[in-house]
Amino acid sequence: MLKIETHQVNDTKIAEVVSETVVINTIQDGLDLVGNLYFQGFDSILIYENNIAPAFFDLKTGIAGEILQKFSNYRVRLAIVGNFSENRSKSIKDFIYESNKLGQINFVETKSEAIGRLVKRG
Repeated sequence: MLKIETHQVNDTKIAEVVSETVVINTIQDGLDLVGNLYFQGFDSILIYENNIAPAFFDLKTGIAGEILQKFSNYRVRLAIVGNFSENRSKSIKDFIYESNKLGQINFVETKSEAIGRLVKRG
């Protein structure tokens, strides 16, 4: 079952996706999630790696690109919490590095790091 926990930090409203199961299996799942949360007034989303299908992290599938483009279009920031240091291809490691540098999409190791990254910089 999917649950959304709200974190309000200054003027940033963060949706934390809490689920025991995979929430994003397909491009449509990702688009629905960002759309629904955007229309509920969230400007940032925190989700855990285990809630995203492994195919997302295989850049050849195009799933990550399609979903992350929608986050960009809505100007919704995203933090994915997981262990991104091991068992990754060079292409996904480069993708994670570039994403973290730009700050719209963040790959982090802890919930507190995610919230810190998502809080608007002034």
